[in-house]
Amino acid sequence: MSSPPPPPPPPPPPPPPVGPEVLAPVVSTDTIVALATPAGTSAIAVIRASGPACAELVAALFPPSPPLPRRATHVDYHDVAGKLLDDVLVTWFRGPRSYTGEDSLEIACHGNPLIAQLILADLFQRGCRPAEAGEFTRRAFLNGRIDLSQAEAVMDLIHARSERALAAANQQLRGSLGRHLATLTDALLLVLARIEAYIDFPDEDLPDEDRRIVADELASVLRGTNQLLATSRYGELLREGIKTVIIGEPNAGKSSLLNRLVGRDRALVSPEPGTTRDFIEELIIIGPHALRLIDTAGLNPTPGAIEKLGIDKTLERAAEADLFLWVQDATLPSPALPPEIAARLTPANAIILRNKTDLLERPTSNIERPTSNVQGPASNAQPNPMQGTDGEAAHSMLDVGCSMFDVRREASLSISALTGAGFDELSSAITTLADALAQMTGDELIAINARHADALRRALDCLTAAQLKLSSVAPTELLASDLRGALDALGEIAGKIDNERMLDHLFATFCIGK
Repeated sequence: MSSPPPPPPPPPPPPPPVGPEVLAPVVSTDTIVALATPAGTSAIAVIRASGPACAELVAALFPPSPPLPRRATHVDYHDVAGKLLDDVLVTWFRGPRSYTGEDSLEIACHGNPLIAQLILADLFQRGCRPAEAGEFTRRAFLNGRIDLSQAEAVMDLIHARSERALAAANQQLRGSLGRHLATLTDALLLVLARIEAYIDFPDEDLPDEDRRIVADELASVLRGTNQLLATSRYGELLREGIKTVIIGEPNAGKSSLLNRLVGRDRALVSPEPGTTRDFIEELIIIGPHALRLIDTAGLNPTPGAIEKLGIDKTLERAAEADLFLWVQDATLPSPALPPEIAARLTPANAIILRNKTDLLERPTSNIERPTSNVQGPASNAQPNPMQGTDGEAAHSMLDVGCSMFDVRREASLSISALTGAGFDELSSAITTLADALAQMTGDELIAINARHADALRRALDCLTAAQLKLSSVAPTELLASDLRGALDALGEIAGKIDNERMLDHLFATFCIGK
């Protein structure tokens, strides 16, 4: 009797996925612990732990009936020697339904630093170790709870300086950037699959129909990548503040304006012209925006040697400015500006302020409006921030000696830095200009950071190279290589590419306990 035929060989393993490699969840072998609230005396201090020993800790710390998961429970905390340290509120979470994806524990004790240190010391005795900077969020990323862009959004949320920065961080934390990247990546994977279908047949070229489809899809991905990259400048403004430079002649009231906006006497004010010879910078909040307000030396047309040094610094700050506040003395004729500054001013980035209206016998009314707003081609698409703002913005038609403005005879705001007149209108005008700097991607506020921008530029380089190869009928292997390069670059943003050094650098910027 013949023996039965041998069983068929097992099927070959599936090929690796095309595109960025997704990191596998990491199983931690140790349990970390740290203070999650700022050091110092407070009403409450929160200690958090994460790792495989958390369930055992809860059972050992709070016998005979340990608290149930996901329920805040008021219990006494005894150390390993049985000594009562505090009555605390305990909440613990079973992984993966926790911030880190692991079993986690949060202990809210009274905010005496001594109590917090005693509890931490007891947890160290029980086998926990101190957490490193950003280690909780790093574990959340490595365990797939969040992608890398969401991990960065945690820090943006903590350090947001304005409502708009807070909104952008919240949207990124909820995956807005990741969704846009996934759309681009999915489209690229389809293109790559279409291309690679012909790699095994070097004698066959892409059919014209497939070539047209690939060209259209590549163009769409390029547009989407460029749209994301365009938000990098606004992301910098959200994180650093909008550079708003105060310019004008000596004794026009620039320092008084700074003091009024800051709310305190930050700059020295004197009737003597040329008091400010270096720039002064302050962070202020106007509406939903953070502004880096910079007071500069007066633009004296006949400066002395020391004044000239101050004016040189004014020109440097003006070259980097996002917005300008041009302060003029309302009791004097409108001055001219140095050509280096005049060339930069447009209705989209500058507000003209006629200051010292309290000295006029008949101050310009803050409800006057010009009958028309004549604008040149450079500003056709930009709204006038001094038209239609809250509180009926101030207007007076001026001939300002600046080549960018005198063709349009732009409206200005009448203010008094001494009395505060016109400052509600000024705040509205600044908010309007700052709003126009925002880069919306669909209905979402996207504000990428420098790391994202670098990866997007590399992706664009690869996509542009792929377009050129497609149009020149280059071998499909070369085209596929460029597409993989673009996928790798996009994957870096969400952390789909394993780069231990980059992760170490990123999470080192986090605080302990986050």
